[in-house]
Amino acid sequence: MRVVLVTESFPPDVNGVSHCALQTARHLVRRGHDPLVIAPLGGASADAGTDESPCPVVRVPSMPLPGYPQVRIALPGRRLSAALDGHRPDLVHLASPFVLGARGMAAAARRQVPAIAVYQTDLGRYARTYLGGGAATAWRRIRAVHAAADRTLAPSSAALLDLTENGVPRVHLWPRGVDSERFHPGRRDAVLRSSLTAGRELLVGYVGRLAPEKDVRMLAETSRLPGVRTVVIGEGPSAAGLRTALPEARFLGRRTGDELARLYASLDVFVHTGPYETFCQTVQEAMASGVPVVAPRAGGPMDLVDHGRTGLLVTPGDGGAFRDAVRFLADSAEVRERFGAAARGAVADRTWEAVGDQLLGHYEAVLSDRTAVAA
Repeated sequence: MRVVLVTESFPPDVNGVSHCALQTARHLVRRGHDPLVIAPLGGASADAGTDESPCPVVRVPSMPLPGYPQVRIALPGRRLSAALDGHRPDLVHLASPFVLGARGMAAAARRQVPAIAVYQTDLGRYARTYLGGGAATAWRRIRAVHAAADRTLAPSSAALLDLTENGVPRVHLWPRGVDSERFHPGRRDAVLRSSLTAGRELLVGYVGRLAPEKDVRMLAETSRLPGVRTVVIGEGPSAAGLRTALPEARFLGRRTGDELARLYASLDVFVHTGPYETFCQTVQEAMASGVPVVAPRAGGPMDLVDHGRTGLLVTPGDGGAFRDAVRFLADSAEVRERFGAAARGAVADRTWEAVGDQLLGHYEAVLSDRTAVAA
């Protein structure tokens, strides 16, 4: 099968959309298919692609999002259309379509090529966060793009409900995979942990972008708990302000690969604070690492965290609730161990290979439906 993946982000970018697109391309190659990636050109990107990519990558001109230069917005041009004509895809896969993806959807429709749209970013709430409004406009855009697709794939039950309530048709569930060999309890590193705790008893960590929608400031009360060391792993436009707001926390910057896996596994508790997650890959990676999770009772984490068994769900935007949940876990090593083991067991089989095969099932269903209509 020849597939074009049109994605709003791709490595070397570090985010959920980029990571999922990369894993999808890898799985297609593993299964003997022929993918081509079309993605925005960034400052560190080369036209030929990246060392990580298993397939050719066509880069289209882009500009940084004002106020958030790590996010690139694709500019109009002919590269996308030329790439589609050159690859002659059987199907177009749109990863978190909004700007480049919308043009990819239109180009696929003109060529009567079936398309699957993968919903990954809560753009309505992002519009409120960054623009002070515009959620209705964002949803009109989302609805227009996804309604034109043969099938929309939502990563969680909360995202599926959001889409259907906002008028998006033909929505199906497709979760995300996790590398349960890399993210593993066996990566726990006593020396690393000791260097981070500096004599404190409990190591609490956050991993993710440092941006307004992630609400990392909710860790302020947690970071002041006696005996607790809070570490923040990631980078983004809120980094400087968060260093001021969380003076007791240690900021480790961006970490990736096996180094990141050791950090996850060396935590005693993982806390994710963002209330707008359509899935939340970092929660799943922490769980695979055998670490109990505290997360908001909102969005994707509600599918991942079994409250009282693998972690705790708390009221979004309530720093005291995060603090109290961490304090509860701090009081019992036995509870932490039990939650961590259950968390690992809950996600260990959710490999990228398994969810990649589920994706191929969606592809086959769409192609079969198109064939039936044509007949």
